[in-house]
Formats: sequence, C-alpha cells, structure tokens
Amino acid sequence: MSVGPENETGPVQAPPVFLEKQSYRRRRLSDAARLLPIFGALLFTVPLLWPDGSGEGGQVSMSAAITYIFGVWALLIVIGGLFGVAARRWSGSDPGSSERG
Repeated sequence: MSVGPENETGPVQAPPVFLEKQSYRRRRLSDAARLLPIFGALLFTVPLLWPDGSGEGGQVSMSAAITYIFGVWALLIVIGGLFGVAARRWSGSDPGSSERG
C-alpha cells in the first residue's frame, strides 16, 4: 500500500512548500514597485494637510511647499531607479548581462 503516486524509480517528491530566495525577493520587489505610485500619491497629498493660515497655526510658505513636492518627485524617481537596478540584478534570465563590459 503506497501513500503517494509512484513512478519506476520510487515515490514522487512533492514540490517544496516555500519559494526559492531569488524568486521570493523578485516577487516582493515587484509588489513594492506596484505600491510605489500609491505611496507617491499619498506623499503628494501631504501639503493638503498643512495649515493655511486661517487658524492659529502659521501658514506654510509656497516655496516650502514647492520644495517638498520637488523633493518627493525626485525621491520617487530615485526609488524607481533602485527598483529597476535591483530587478535587473535579481533576474536570472538576462542573457546579455555576462557579456557586457
């Protein structure tokens, strides 16, 4: 009486439950890249929460708001570039990567 399916060489091994480190990291990286636009949209809406001077709080200057928006924009570009470099590094299917010099 056998527990699982068999072939001529013996019982068939079940596939591993956990993913390899490389494919796990690649999937988490793609998940993070998918969340980057949502994170960026949330960061772009932060100036809407700043005081406008109508209450007791001081008003935030326009130059500070523009600097913040430009900083968030630049940060999103850098993070996107880092995701691209990491994805290229972790992809094992790039045939031209060893030929470059």
